[in-house]
Amino acid sequence: MSLDGKNILITGAGVRVGRSLALAVARAGANVIIHFGKSQTEAAQTAQEIRSMGSQAMSLQADLSDPSQVSTLIERSQPFGPLYALINNASVFDSLDWQTTRLEDWNRILMINLTAPFLLSQTFARQNSPGQNGRIINMLDWRALRPGADHLPYTISKVALAGLTRSLAQALAPDIQVNGVALGAVLAPANGGDISAVVRDVPARRWADLSEVDQTVLFLLTGPAYITGEIIHLDGGKHLV
Repeated sequence: MSLDGKNILITGAGVRVGRSLALAVARAGANVIIHFGKSQTEAAQTAQEIRSMGSQAMSLQADLSDPSQVSTLIERSQPFGPLYALINNASVFDSLDWQTTRLEDWNRILMINLTAPFLLSQTFARQNSPGQNGRIINMLDWRALRPGADHLPYTISKVALAGLTRSLAQALAPDIQVNGVALGAVLAPANGGDISAVVRDVPARRWADLSEVDQTVLFLLTGPAYITGEIIHLDGGKHLV
Protein backbone atom coordinates (compact mmCIF):
# COMPACT_ATOMS: atom_id res chain seq x y z
CA MET A 1 0.00 0.00 0.00
CA SER A 2 1.26 3.48 -0.84
CA LEU A 3 1.05 6.43 1.53
CA ASP A 4 0.91 8.92 -1.36
CA GLY A 5 -1.56 11.65 -0.49
CA LYS A 6 -2.69 10.00 2.75
CA ASN A 7 -3.10 12.22 5.80
CA ILE A 8 -1.46 11.18 9.05
CA LEU A 9 -1.61 12.81 12.49
CA ILE A 10 1.36 12.18 14.77
CA THR A 11 1.30 13.44 18.34
CA GLY A 12 4.52 14.78 19.80
CA ALA A 13 5.99 14.99 16.31
CA GLY A 14 8.17 18.07 16.63
CA VAL A 15 11.10 16.35 18.32
CA ARG A 16 12.87 13.03 18.91
CA VAL A 17 11.07 9.85 17.77
CA GLY A 18 7.97 11.76 16.65
CA ARG A 19 10.00 14.02 14.37
CA SER A 20 11.74 11.03 12.82
CA LEU A 21 8.38 9.35 12.17
CA ALA A 22 6.96 12.54 10.64
CA LEU A 23 9.86 12.78 8.19
CA ALA A 24 9.68 9.06 7.39
CA VAL A 25 5.99 9.04 6.47
CA ALA A 26 6.49 12.24 4.46
CA ARG A 27 9.29 10.58 2.48
CA ALA A 28 6.78 7.80 1.78
CA GLY A 29 4.39 10.39 0.29
CA ALA A 30 2.05 11.17 3.20
CA ASN A 31 0.79 14.56 4.29
CA VAL A 32 1.62 15.08 7.95
CA ILE A 33 -0.15 16.87 10.78
CA ILE A 34 2.48 17.54 13.42
CA HIS A 35 1.06 17.86 16.90
CA PHE A 36 3.20 19.56 19.52
CA GLY A 37 2.78 20.60 23.11
CA LYS A 38 5.61 23.05 23.76
CA SER A 39 8.07 22.49 20.90
CA GLN A 40 6.61 25.10 18.57
CA THR A 41 9.87 26.06 16.85
CA GLU A 42 10.90 22.45 16.28
CA ALA A 43 7.45 21.52 14.97
CA ALA A 44 7.49 24.42 12.52
CA GLN A 45 10.94 23.38 11.31
CA THR A 46 9.77 19.80 10.83
CA ALA A 47 6.74 20.99 8.86
CA GLN A 48 8.94 23.15 6.63
CA GLU A 49 11.29 20.23 5.98
CA ILE A 50 8.33 18.06 4.97
CA ARG A 51 6.99 20.72 2.62
CA SER A 52 10.41 20.87 0.98
CA MET A 53 9.95 17.17 0.12
CA GLY A 54 6.76 17.96 -1.76
CA SER A 55 4.25 16.75 0.84
CA GLN A 56 1.80 18.92 2.74
CA ALA A 57 2.39 19.57 6.44
CA MET A 58 1.06 21.67 9.24
CA SER A 59 1.77 21.94 12.96
CA LEU A 60 -0.94 22.06 15.61
CA GLN A 61 -0.52 22.89 19.29
CA ALA A 62 -2.55 21.12 21.94
CA ASP A 63 -2.02 20.42 25.61
CA LEU A 64 -2.77 16.71 25.91
CA SER A 65 -3.30 17.07 29.65
CA ASP A 66 -6.41 19.16 28.85
CA PRO A 67 -9.34 17.00 27.65
CA SER A 68 -11.02 19.98 25.98
CA GLN A 69 -7.98 20.49 23.74
CA VAL A 70 -7.66 16.79 23.01
CA SER A 71 -11.31 16.59 21.97
CA THR A 72 -10.85 19.06 19.09
CA LEU A 73 -7.48 17.88 17.79
CA ILE A 74 -8.81 15.35 15.24
CA GLU A 75 -11.20 17.91 13.75
CA ARG A 76 -8.43 20.51 13.55
CA SER A 77 -6.19 17.96 11.84
CA GLN A 78 -8.21 17.64 8.63
CA PRO A 79 -7.38 20.65 6.43
CA PHE A 80 -6.02 18.24 3.79
CA GLY A 81 -9.00 15.89 4.06
CA PRO A 82 -9.93 12.88 6.22
CA LEU A 83 -7.19 11.23 8.24
CA TYR A 84 -5.89 7.85 7.18
CA ALA A 85 -3.85 7.20 10.30
CA LEU A 86 -3.28 8.32 13.87
CA ILE A 87 0.04 7.69 15.60
CA ASN A 88 -0.18 8.18 19.37
CA ASN A 89 3.45 8.98 20.06
CA ALA A 90 3.46 11.78 22.65
CA SER A 91 4.18 10.71 26.21
CA VAL A 92 5.62 11.85 29.52
CA PHE A 93 8.54 9.84 30.95
CA ASP A 94 9.06 10.91 34.55
CA SER A 95 11.34 9.01 36.93
CA LEU A 96 8.86 8.46 39.75
CA ASP A 97 8.32 5.48 42.04
CA TRP A 98 5.50 4.64 44.44
CA GLN A 99 7.00 6.88 47.13
CA THR A 100 7.57 9.97 45.00
CA THR A 101 4.43 9.83 42.84
CA ARG A 102 1.87 12.44 43.86
CA LEU A 103 -1.75 12.22 42.79
CA GLU A 104 -1.29 15.18 40.46
CA ASP A 105 1.69 13.41 38.82
CA TRP A 106 -0.35 10.23 38.40
CA ASN A 107 -3.32 12.04 36.86
CA ARG A 108 -1.18 14.15 34.51
CA ILE A 109 0.91 11.24 33.19
CA LEU A 110 -2.06 8.91 32.70
CA MET A 111 -3.99 11.70 30.99
CA ILE A 112 -1.23 12.35 28.46
CA ASN A 113 -0.02 8.76 27.97
CA LEU A 114 -3.32 6.87 28.13
CA THR A 115 -6.48 8.97 28.19
CA ALA A 116 -5.43 11.28 25.35
CA PRO A 117 -4.69 8.31 23.02
CA PHE A 118 -8.09 6.84 23.94
CA LEU A 119 -9.95 10.10 23.24
CA LEU A 120 -8.06 10.66 19.99
CA SER A 121 -8.69 7.08 18.87
CA GLN A 122 -12.37 7.41 19.74
CA THR A 123 -12.75 10.62 17.72
CA PHE A 124 -10.64 9.22 14.86
CA ALA A 125 -12.91 6.18 14.62
CA ARG A 126 -16.05 8.31 14.65
CA GLN A 127 -14.83 10.46 11.75
CA ASN A 128 -13.88 7.38 9.74
CA SER A 129 -16.48 6.64 7.06
CA PRO A 130 -17.94 3.10 6.99
CA GLY A 131 -15.81 0.90 4.77
CA GLN A 132 -12.92 3.36 4.82
CA ASN A 133 -9.64 1.80 5.90
CA GLY A 134 -7.80 3.50 8.74
CA ARG A 135 -4.91 2.69 11.03
CA ILE A 136 -3.96 3.56 14.59
CA ILE A 137 -0.48 2.95 15.97
CA ASN A 138 0.27 3.33 19.67
CA MET A 139 3.89 3.85 20.64
CA LEU A 140 4.55 1.67 23.67
CA ASP A 141 7.51 0.54 25.76
CA TRP A 142 8.95 -2.89 26.54
CA ARG A 143 7.94 -2.12 30.15
CA ALA A 144 4.31 -2.50 29.07
CA LEU A 145 4.76 -6.29 28.96
CA ARG A 146 7.31 -6.51 31.80
CA PRO A 147 6.32 -3.79 34.31
CA GLY A 148 8.71 -3.04 37.14
CA ALA A 149 8.79 -0.65 40.07
CA ASP A 150 10.59 2.20 38.31
CA HIS A 151 8.89 5.03 36.41
CA LEU A 152 5.64 3.90 38.03
CA PRO A 153 2.94 6.15 36.46
CA TYR A 154 4.64 5.96 33.05
CA THR A 155 4.90 2.17 33.17
CA ILE A 156 1.30 1.70 34.28
CA SER A 157 0.12 4.05 31.54
CA LYS A 158 1.93 1.95 28.93
CA VAL A 159 0.59 -1.31 30.40
CA ALA A 160 -2.90 0.10 30.04
CA LEU A 161 -2.19 1.46 26.56
CA ALA A 162 -1.13 -2.04 25.47
CA GLY A 163 -4.48 -3.33 26.73
CA LEU A 164 -6.28 -0.49 24.98
CA THR A 165 -4.48 -1.37 21.74
CA ARG A 166 -5.79 -4.93 21.82
CA SER A 167 -9.27 -3.91 22.92
CA LEU A 168 -9.66 -1.26 20.21
CA ALA A 169 -8.35 -3.69 17.60
CA GLN A 170 -11.45 -5.77 18.27
CA ALA A 171 -13.85 -2.88 18.74
CA LEU A 172 -12.84 -0.97 15.59
CA ALA A 173 -12.54 -3.95 13.23
CA PRO A 174 -12.86 -4.50 10.36
CA ASP A 175 -12.27 -0.99 9.02
CA ILE A 176 -9.55 0.23 11.40
CA GLN A 177 -6.43 -1.71 12.31
CA VAL A 178 -4.90 -0.92 15.71
CA ASN A 179 -1.36 -2.00 16.53
CA GLY A 180 1.47 -1.01 18.84
CA VAL A 181 5.25 -0.69 18.77
CA ALA A 182 6.99 -1.37 22.10
CA LEU A 183 10.31 0.45 22.08
CA GLY A 184 13.46 -0.26 24.01
CA ALA A 185 16.60 1.89 24.09
CA VAL A 186 16.21 4.31 21.19
CA LEU A 187 17.12 7.78 22.42
CA ALA A 188 18.60 8.83 25.74
CA PRO A 189 16.09 10.65 27.99
CA ALA A 190 15.92 14.37 27.28
CA ASN A 191 16.63 15.13 30.94
CA GLY A 192 19.98 13.36 30.79
CA GLY A 193 21.18 10.86 33.38
CA ASP A 194 23.49 7.86 33.34
CA ILE A 195 22.96 5.81 30.20
CA SER A 196 26.07 3.64 30.33
CA ALA A 197 24.26 0.56 31.66
CA VAL A 198 21.09 0.88 29.57
CA VAL A 199 22.02 -1.74 26.97
CA ARG A 200 24.23 -3.91 29.14
CA ASP A 201 21.58 -6.63 29.51
CA VAL A 202 19.95 -6.13 26.09
CA PRO A 203 20.55 -9.23 23.94
CA ALA A 204 21.25 -7.06 20.87
CA ARG A 205 23.93 -5.21 22.90
CA ARG A 206 23.18 -1.86 21.28
CA TRP A 207 20.79 1.04 21.04
CA ALA A 208 18.17 1.01 18.30
CA ASP A 209 18.58 3.29 15.32
CA LEU A 210 15.77 5.73 14.61
CA SER A 211 15.55 4.33 11.09
CA GLU A 212 14.53 0.98 12.61
CA VAL A 213 11.62 2.66 14.39
CA ASP A 214 10.64 4.36 11.14
CA GLN A 215 10.73 1.07 9.21
CA THR A 216 8.55 -0.69 11.78
CA VAL A 217 5.90 2.02 11.79
CA LEU A 218 5.91 2.23 7.99
CA PHE A 219 5.30 -1.51 7.85
CA LEU A 220 2.26 -1.17 10.10
CA LEU A 221 0.97 1.75 8.03
CA THR A 222 1.40 0.08 4.64
CA GLY A 223 1.43 -3.64 5.36
CA PRO A 224 -1.39 -6.20 5.42
CA ALA A 225 -4.69 -5.00 6.85
CA TYR A 226 -5.05 -8.49 8.33
CA ILE A 227 -2.58 -7.51 11.06
CA THR A 228 -4.40 -5.96 14.01
CA GLY A 229 -4.05 -6.10 17.78
CA GLU A 230 -0.33 -6.80 17.36
CA ILE A 231 2.41 -5.34 19.56
CA ILE A 232 5.82 -5.46 17.92
CA HIS A 233 8.77 -5.31 20.29
CA LEU A 234 11.55 -3.15 18.90
CA ASP A 235 13.79 -3.50 21.91
CA GLY A 236 16.67 -5.76 20.92
CA GLY A 237 15.16 -8.56 23.00
CA LYS A 238 14.99 -6.57 26.25
CA HIS A 239 11.50 -7.91 27.08
CA LEU A 240 12.93 -11.44 27.13
CA VAL A 241 15.41 -10.96 29.96
